[in-house]
Amino acid sequence: MSGITYIKRASQLITIRGGTKEPKRAQDMSDIGIIEHGSVVVENGLITFVGSDVEAERYVHTLNGHINTIDASGKIVTPGLIDAHTHIVFGGSREKELEMRLNGAKYIDILKAGGGILQTTSTREATEEQLIQETSKRLNRFLQYGVTTVEAKSGYGLTLEDELKQLRAAKKLNEKHPVDLVSTFMGAHAVPVEYKENPDEFVRLVIEEMIPRVAEENLAEFCDVFCEEGVFTVEQSEQILEAGKVYGLKPKIHADEIVQFGGAELAAKVGAVSADHLLQASDEGIKQMAKSGVIAVLLPGTAFFLMEKPANARKMIEAGVPVALSTDRNPGSSPTESLPFIMNLACLTMKMTPAEVLTACTINAAHAIGRADEVGSIEVGKKGDLVLFDAPNYQTLQYNYAVNLVDTVIKKGQVIVEGGALRDVPVPTT
Repeated sequence: MSGITYIKRASQLITIRGGTKEPKRAQDMSDIGIIEHGSVVVENGLITFVGSDVEAERYVHTLNGHINTIDASGKIVTPGLIDAHTHIVFGGSREKELEMRLNGAKYIDILKAGGGILQTTSTREATEEQLIQETSKRLNRFLQYGVTTVEAKSGYGLTLEDELKQLRAAKKLNEKHPVDLVSTFMGAHAVPVEYKENPDEFVRLVIEEMIPRVAEENLAEFCDVFCEEGVFTVEQSEQILEAGKVYGLKPKIHADEIVQFGGAELAAKVGAVSADHLLQASDEGIKQMAKSGVIAVLLPGTAFFLMEKPANARKMIEAGVPVALSTDRNPGSSPTESLPFIMNLACLTMKMTPAEVLTACTINAAHAIGRADEVGSIEVGKKGDLVLFDAPNYQTLQYNYAVNLVDTVIKKGQVIVEGGALRDVPVPTT
């Protein structure tokens, strides 16, 4: 990545500095490192200068070569947003479930009846090329909402070959699409119909056949499991996550979403990088997560779409749990790429502050996917992933809800979105 990009005169430069070694917790989540009238310089894809406009002018005069100058007057500049929990690679659609839920059906009941995650195993019928094409469109929309790094889980194939197909598609997209993808293996997303009477046999398949192949092909960095009543028990979830660790897959866990089930406690026990959802997490589970440094990835859009009470973010932050936020982009319970709207919901439904949600969608989200040394803050040496919002200050982002204020998105120093419009992004192929 060559060239020099100079972003100057930002009304506020939101650096989120100081959280690269450890995720931000408690009061530190409100320290977002604002530089009034700030500038940033990106050279060959990496940030080389962060500071005031006056200092930047002196620095730029020392540089040689063409400089692409972007005037950020009247705008704020943040790190590229990071979505730390998605199920973005899938085939099929589940729009009929909204009407079912509006008529009183519960999410877990739809799953038990063969719907939900099991319905999206139409991913089995899709080719790898089709998955790449469909997922590219979703990634393009993520870019328009300021998201430059996305976690991508498998879990809609639920057979060895179809799980590998999802992960291979994500790997190729990471190589060819401007958005960086970080892959998570989640073969234990649901018990497929063919194993309904013998779920332990499916757990064996995940542990003995799927995990070794995923590791052999280097298709994922993390292993996730849906630890929930009616899905995988605490004991089964622990077996799967421990097996993943043997093969170098770092543990994550879908925890305590539907009922209080012990998922938060299990996350602490196995040393999970993150526990996600946590709508029903116990006080003891929150306490153990704080002690073990497990990141809570909260998904207020999922609670909103399922018409459920959201996770208790305030209790977690006050307990010292580092909190991240995500869309949970998936076809059933959160069909959106708008991370800014999720940030709105975090304020309006979970009482997080505008500063806390910026931290949660940048450096803490980066920690949740093992990328805090590369992205998540505007600091020298990190990737030049930046977003210019058409807002005079960071509070305006959450004051204007359900409005996309993204003006410009810069990925590794290159402008990808300009004036809110996506520049030509080629659709990756196999």
